[in-house]
Amino acid sequence: MILVTGATGTIGSEIVRQLAADGGKVRAVTRDPARARVPAGVEVVRGDYTDAASMAAAMTGAEAVFLVSVLGPDDLDADRALVATARDAGVRRVVKLSAIGTGEPGLGDFSTWHLPGENAVRDSGLEWTILRPSSFASNTLSWADPIRAGQPVPNLTGTGIQGVIDPRDVAAVAVHALRTSEHAGRLYTLTGPELLSGPDQAAILGAALGRRLEVADIPHADAAEHMRAAGMSARFVEGALAGQAYIRAGGNAVLTADVATVLGRPPHTYAAWAAANVAAFAAR
Repeated sequence: MILVTGATGTIGSEIVRQLAADGGKVRAVTRDPARARVPAGVEVVRGDYTDAASMAAAMTGAEAVFLVSVLGPDDLDADRALVATARDAGVRRVVKLSAIGTGEPGLGDFSTWHLPGENAVRDSGLEWTILRPSSFASNTLSWADPIRAGQPVPNLTGTGIQGVIDPRDVAAVAVHALRTSEHAGRLYTLTGPELLSGPDQAAILGAALGRRLEVADIPHADAAEHMRAAGMSARFVEGALAGQAYIRAGGNAVLTADVATVLGRPPHTYAAWAAANVAAFAAR
């Protein structure tokens, strides 16, 4: 049995899909099972990170757990608690979703958010694998509304380039690590095959949509105000802005071969992701 936390999220839902496609025993954890949409044969259970008893029940009988929890600096204890719950429930293997740049001094507070979780899995006595993906190709789904409205797409990172990765590849690496001990004790930095800026992605996505997309650079102060208006904490805003500045300055211009090492094939390009997701940007 493989248990997937964050089972309705970007990576978790794709892991569930890939595991189910191969006929494996999968348990999907969500706070609201009635709203979950999962493949046939997948067991759906309720679990809430703030409810230790629900997570302990969900993990009982699982051999491996995909762990995704940190949402920001106010949630740093969540991973530690989940790792302890997994160990007490008899789980043998844990795959932790972290983030590229974790532990990098130049990234500031943002780089520390996943460290408690990474340290918890390393110290757990369980088989562990840590995944540090770069920027998700699917982040540009946030452009769908302005594209439909004929407006410029917002760019928060200037001409800073990143190894943009398709979530399908992150999930595929996680599936490999969940199934076997082959990747125990490994930390993988997962990137796509090319370094792209926001304007680069807009050009590629525009080509897939058959139209030219305009790009609007968002000033630092406007980005901060938008996050504050959305109810994000001051510490979250500060960390997110530091991350954007880090990318803008070239700090995340990183490519690795880790996806190919694990999967035996190159990662998908952003163009491939865009071609597969054009419907998400179509008029409603």
